[in-house]
Amino acid sequence: MKDPMAGADTAATDRAALTDEERIDWLRLIRSENIGPRTFKSLLRYCGSARAALARLPELARRGGAATVRICSRAEAERELEAARALGICLVGMREPAYPARLGEIDDAPPLLAVRGKLSTLARPMVAMVGSRNASAAGAKIAAQLARDLGEAGFVVVSGLARGIDAAAHRASLASGTVAVLAGGHDRIYPADHAPLLDAIIEDGAGVSEMPLGWEPRARDFPRRNRLISGLSVGVVIVEAAQRSGSLITARFALEQGREVFAVPGSPLDPRAQGANSLLKQGATLVTEAADVIAAVEPILGRDFKPPAASMEAPQSETESDGAGEPDGHGHDDIAGLLGPTPVAIDDLVRLSGASAATVRRVLLELELAGRIERHGGGLVSSI
Repeated sequence: MKDPMAGADTAATDRAALTDEERIDWLRLIRSENIGPRTFKSLLRYCGSARAALARLPELARRGGAATVRICSRAEAERELEAARALGICLVGMREPAYPARLGEIDDAPPLLAVRGKLSTLARPMVAMVGSRNASAAGAKIAAQLARDLGEAGFVVVSGLARGIDAAAHRASLASGTVAVLAGGHDRIYPADHAPLLDAIIEDGAGVSEMPLGWEPRARDFPRRNRLISGLSVGVVIVEAAQRSGSLITARFALEQGREVFAVPGSPLDPRAQGANSLLKQGATLVTEAADVIAAVEPILGRDFKPPAASMEAPQSETESDGAGEPDGHGHDDIAGLLGPTPVAIDDLVRLSGASAATVRRVLLELELAGRIERHGGGLVSSI
């Protein structure tokens, strides 16, 4: 069957399409045990290519303290690719022209993004809109009005396909283009009764996910989805959000990613408005109409904000690729011993351990593959 990536925008000559073999290698690597987006990029920097990384995985994991590591087989990757194509899903690599440029800027961008619908939608400026699942009528009304007006102004509205505010924003922007970010695989829509809404969305927009087919969304998958909602967008609009809600998690991701945060004010007597009102007190931009959002993001979009896309498989320095400066057992333990449950900067590990930066990065990679550490935004790591 023809690769759905064929015919993708080739004008973006600064980024190159993956070959069929590279796409399989990338898929195998990201589907292997203990490999997340940050680890994926670390492996490519260290090993030079996904294929080389796959060959080094057992050795690296063993050095990190794991007896074995599960590696996705070629047959598994080929089956996933074939199943995706059968559903009209493109697996877009982050160095490819069709990959959303703004999403590629975040440090934990998914190496492969599963896209169903119109790829061209992902090249347009996007604004996210999220809020309460048990939205009030007034909240759903303002969300729909904002989404409709933003769409008419040329923006793609991004949301999470949830009930309430998300659904209102999607439905109001169907004609102008909207993107639904999924917490599970494309064949495991949540909530299930929004499958028809997703079918309507992909007519002029797109559904995207980083999860494999067959993946049932779990509670911890929704924050992962939320970072993609904000990552795709130039700004995030919060419409009704309780003090402890996924919408505020999206706002936090937006701040960490350098995105604009907007909030619609609500009644102090309504618990659903407490989160949005709290954001306004903290400095979020107040929104009562689409013009408020447009006025804030126009200067951003008017600048040359798109950075040159560097190949993730660019050659590396000798210190990271030739195996020089490998730590002995004592050095490895010294670095691991500096880690605790409180996140610490990698630069601090270099300073405190006295080891080279390349050695510290290598040890952290080995520990991560062994499932012993967790990476956080801002170059922070902690033990598990």
